[in-house]
Amino acid sequence: MRTMNAGQTERVGAHIAAQLRAGDVLLLSGDLGAGKTVFARGVARGLGISGPVASPTFVLLRCYPGRVPLHHFDLYRLSDTDAFYDAGLADYLGGEAVSLVEWPERCPGAMPGCRLEIRIDYGAGEDERVIAIRGVGGFREVTL
Repeated sequence: MRTMNAGQTERVGAHIAAQLRAGDVLLLSGDLGAGKTVFARGVARGLGISGPVASPTFVLLRCYPGRVPLHHFDLYRLSDTDAFYDAGLADYLGGEAVSLVEWPERCPGAMPGCRLEIRIDYGAGEDERVIAIRGVGGFREVTL
């Protein structure tokens, strides 16, 4: 799927959120500035979260209450899977919340087998983004 601006990218996130339930894990990959946090904001809006949604780059995790709580991870600053576990982040994956993980490739050994993988890449135009979604490990079908 292609989006032509940040608003469309956010709306795709909200559309996906309407199909999520507690325990779902979303892995969100893409280059710096590709729109991962914009997409995450859309997921938050779709889960009924109305306040500000910022990248948790410096705190690693932000938790938001909503229709289903959202645990928003940003693993960019972690060096490896051991750092993920040492920080106690594994306790926040799944459970009663939707977990959205930016930069999951930093800690691949900590990510669950059943997950929704979302990749956001730059498109041809300045604001165009290409979003690819695939379920892994038996994750149910999600429509765009």
